[in-house]
Amino acid sequence: MLQHKHLASGAWNRLNLTEQLANVGSEVERAISWKNKGNEEYSKKAFYRALELLTLTKSSCKEKSKLKEVARVYELLVDYFEGENQYRSSDKLWQKYFFPFNYYVRMYA
Repeated sequence: MLQHKHLASGAWNRLNLTEQLANVGSEVERAISWKNKGNEEYSKKAFYRALELLTLTKSSCKEKSKLKEVARVYELLVDYFEGENQYRSSDKLWQKYFFPFNYYVRMYA
């Protein structure tokens, strides 16, 4: 079930990749925060929203190099939140990855 119906209806495609990843990062931050507070249900919901946004991003990506990165982020997030964390991700790593996107959007958008 789509959580971001407005974005899926075309609004997402009007955002640039930095803005899209900033939004994904916000959901990942929520997932981490809820996980650390012990609320697995809310953490999973935020994680699934992040995956939904990444799926929208993949479908709007035109450049192969950017598409590869978005697909890799998707794969690593799934591994971290629902897999065996074979890539040894951490909360801090994800926060560090998404911070520049959020910073840029707050400063320049």
